[in-house]
Amino acid sequence: MNDRLDSREKASLPDSVFGLPERREYPMPDAAHVRAAEAYFRYCPEELKPRLARAILERARQYGVDVESPVVLDYARR
Repeated sequence: MNDRLDSREKASLPDSVFGLPERREYPMPDAAHVRAAEAYFRYCPEELKPRLARAILERARQYGVDVESPVVLDYARR
């Protein structure tokens, strides 16, 4: 699976796989999407970045993904 979901695929995902579930943004149903969420992290609203960063790290652990972004790692500590 690549890191692109069509609207039907995204709609079928449970809230629990989204980095920001209340907004249904940053879906991370697999390792490729965890990497995509890390890559698109900069587009997240500033006030939501700490929560998204923690969600990325949690999902990364589940899929064995190494998060390398120092920005994501810094926000996760906030």
